[in-house]
Amino acid sequence: MNTPGKLALLGLTVTLACVTSACADTTGATGSSGAAGNAAQAKVAFLMPDIASTRYELADHPLFEAKVKQLCSGCSVIYANANADASQQQQQANSALAQGAKVIVLDPVDSTAAATIVNTAHAQGAAVIAYDRPIPTMPPDYYISFDNEKIGAKIAQSLVDHLKQTGAQGGILEVNGSPTDAAAGLIKKGIHSALDTSGIRLLAEYDTPDWQPAKAQEWVSGQITRFGGQISGVVAANDGTGGGAIAAFKAAGVVPVPPVTGNDAELAAAQRIVSGDQYNTISKPIKIVAEAAADVAIQFAQGKKPAGKTTLFNTPTQLFDPTVVTTGNLKQALVSSNELKAGAICTPQYAAACARAGIA
Repeated sequence: MNTPGKLALLGLTVTLACVTSACADTTGATGSSGAAGNAAQAKVAFLMPDIASTRYELADHPLFEAKVKQLCSGCSVIYANANADASQQQQQANSALAQGAKVIVLDPVDSTAAATIVNTAHAQGAAVIAYDRPIPTMPPDYYISFDNEKIGAKIAQSLVDHLKQTGAQGGILEVNGSPTDAAAGLIKKGIHSALDTSGIRLLAEYDTPDWQPAKAQEWVSGQITRFGGQISGVVAANDGTGGGAIAAFKAAGVVPVPPVTGNDAELAAAQRIVSGDQYNTISKPIKIVAEAAADVAIQFAQGKKPAGKTTLFNTPTQLFDPTVVTTGNLKQALVSSNELKAGAICTPQYAAACARAGIA
């Protein structure tokens, strides 16, 4: 997933002292162009796409930076968030390269436009790691993510099973992610793999510009007017769009809110799940992908070319398996795993709901 705020998002360079075993003074090929560089003092850019999803500021960035420090304390991290502006992200990439970044870890605002960043980086001897979202049109050096197609399939199948078990009548709304995000396209493909064979009617679907919860809310509001009580559930591609859908039902006075899916296991989503407002989310511990990306980035900085576990979009790829979370397994999947703290979820407003869910 979301509480978009007006944040001053600045590129941050943190300079650190080197762990010899992880960052020996190595001069060798870096990225697909094979430029030389000093791995002991390498600069790594970590460029995130937006603030609509709170995860980037609260989790991805600090976890990635901490792992880089652990692996190579003499290396530097250049951080920037593009706030859903592809042109700004291009400028941030150019700035990172001008500062000497030899590896760019990129979660693209626009997966097609990001091809320019890959081309520019390669021309300057820098490697590019696509993070969370792939770059299909111009293969980077590596792609690392949770399996987005599985995410879509799992949240949709979970909802379909629930609707069939409860005997719900009617159809489903589908709220997809950004049309410029290739990962959203994979999630959408996964959703359809479950819905298209379910026998449940798909009432309408929508690609949400920039994953904006307000846009999702606006669209769902229109569908409530159009379909009314025919809506038995909503497959939303992440917690932000799911939260927007839930807000639309509440604003329309719909009680109870039909089951709504999500993805990202944001704190607000966990609270909505325990209170019964949201049906599911996806646990994909950001620590896993952030640390794996840091490890791969340092390998590239050392002139190595790490092999992927598989290949996607002609790119060496490492994908991790996501987990569906509902009230039934929330404690185990999110709290016992330390992904979220029980105290953070179970504020006074949610204390009774947490007790019912066995979380308190």
